[in-house]
This record gives sequence, structure tokens and C-alpha cells, in this order.
Amino acid sequence: MTDPTVLERIATRRSELDGLEEQLAKHLEEVHTERDELAVAEKVPARLSEKVAAAQATTAPVSAQVGGSGAPPVPHRAPARTRGRCLRSTSASSPSCSRPRGQ
Repeated sequence: MTDPTVLERIATRRSELDGLEEQLAKHLEEVHTERDELAVAEKVPARLSEKVAAAQATTAPVSAQVGGSGAPPVPHRAPARTRGRCLRSTSASSPSCSRPRGQ
């Protein structure tokens, strides 16, 4: 002899808990997904800094020994124009080959 109202209340509460369980399971899945995405996002800056460090290590200038002390390398410069050659230019402000500089 169980009271029918008690059974009805139990069934109602069970139904409420089932719905809550579904909501919590969905929320937990979203939390796990976001946590995994954050773990990947944490690795990106570390990998980028490793690549930058590796690139800097391969392109770092090498100092030479001059007279027992370190000397920085000479920077690369473009070759200078020779005096006898003139570059073609359409600009009126550029020096002409026919007139010497400063005149």
C-alpha cells in the first residue's frame, strides 16, 4: 500500500532529474571542448617563440676576433656607383652625365 500521490511525486522528481542530467551532460561536454581548445591555444605562442628563437639563432651575426677582442661584422652595403657611369633617369632633378656635380 503505497499512496498514489507519493508515486506520482517520485515520478515527477525523477523526470526533473533526468532533464537536469541531460543539461549538465551537455554543459560538461562544452566545458571539455573549451578546455581542449584552450590547451591548443596555449601551445601556439610557445611554438611561435621557439620558431622565432630558432630563426634568430640561424641569422644572428657572428662576431670576429680582431686583435684579441670581438668585433661586430661589417654590414652589407650595395656596390657604389662608379664615377664614369651614369644611371638613366627621367627626372629633371637628377644629375646629368654631361655636367659635373655641383654646377
